[in-house]
Amino acid sequence: MCAATAGYRGRRVLVLDHANKPGKKILMSGGGRCNFTNLNSTPANFLSDNPHYCISALKRYTPQDFLELVERHGIEHEEKAPGQLFCKDSAKDILNMLLTECEWAGAEVRMKTTVERISETESGYRLRSGSGDLACESLVIATGGLSIPTMGATGFGYEVAKQFGLEILPTRAGLVPFTLHPELKAQLAPLSGVSCPVDVQCHDQHFRDPMLVTHRGLSGPAMLQISSFWEPGDSLTINLLPACKITEDLLNLRNTRPQSTIGQYLAQYLPKRFAQAFNEMQGWTGPLQSYKNSDIEQVAEILGQWSIKPAGTEGYRTAEVTLGGVDTRQLSSKTMAVLERPSLYFIGEVVDVTGHLGGHNFQWAWASGVAAGNSA
Repeated sequence: MCAATAGYRGRRVLVLDHANKPGKKILMSGGGRCNFTNLNSTPANFLSDNPHYCISALKRYTPQDFLELVERHGIEHEEKAPGQLFCKDSAKDILNMLLTECEWAGAEVRMKTTVERISETESGYRLRSGSGDLACESLVIATGGLSIPTMGATGFGYEVAKQFGLEILPTRAGLVPFTLHPELKAQLAPLSGVSCPVDVQCHDQHFRDPMLVTHRGLSGPAMLQISSFWEPGDSLTINLLPACKITEDLLNLRNTRPQSTIGQYLAQYLPKRFAQAFNEMQGWTGPLQSYKNSDIEQVAEILGQWSIKPAGTEGYRTAEVTLGGVDTRQLSSKTMAVLERPSLYFIGEVVDVTGHLGGHNFQWAWASGVAAGNSA
């Protein structure tokens, strides 16, 4: 986006990428269909130590702007969840669109090219690369974060920032599955592949989305979302029946069908395997008529506020994003340029702006790219 935007302004643009193929993260995103934006994306959908920083770029290049580009290229798309837009066919459509825009704008994309050294000159920057020395007036760092190293992710962007005296806020994996301690992992292992809708909370943040049990721990949209707010040692509070008034339901059921069991109640709202396993984990036996009011309140509390303490996360290996990065207080919110070096830019995931799940991180990539491309 940055290259094409600058190219259309008449700038001579060269994109350097150490990977063997362009856009690998685009191609794998959204199950291969690329959740390329979210129509409901606002600054509230982003985490940053400087939360106001992203407002300007996101306002100036909106999801509707990117959707207009997608439609201009004739790419068929669909809204799979409220606001979340995916390609109907393949993520290749988005990658090909971006490469076509670069071609039309006269921006060259050079793959398999490592940058070994960057030095400042009177007129800009000199780069020693795998394909020889290069000079430029403006230098844009769009190298992403540490997430999914098998896709070629490295800390190169942070190293460049440090070289020029910029502060890097601590980085950690975000939008990432949780791992569990051995006992709970063993209890849930037989449920691998089972998904159920939950409401999960941590640090006054909560998300109501599906939770997926895996052979390593807990994943699914709810867990990925809350992982960006979770820190080691924190507990998660999970409402397994967010659509139910649990205490009221159980009391009514005890009055109308006293021989009913908690397991039967759970099976109405949760996948059968999960309902059975959770019921056994808690040791809830016997008919509801044998439960006192205080017992039912205790059952309701466990179901509505199931507290677990994850062992950790799966880390950068499977994380969709990297939290932290270049401190945005050192950058212009209008152009993405370093305030003390107006010809050096940092955009996308390498900076301390991280979106929620659901197309927001791509929208930040497009918006920050356009902001820098209109200036560099």
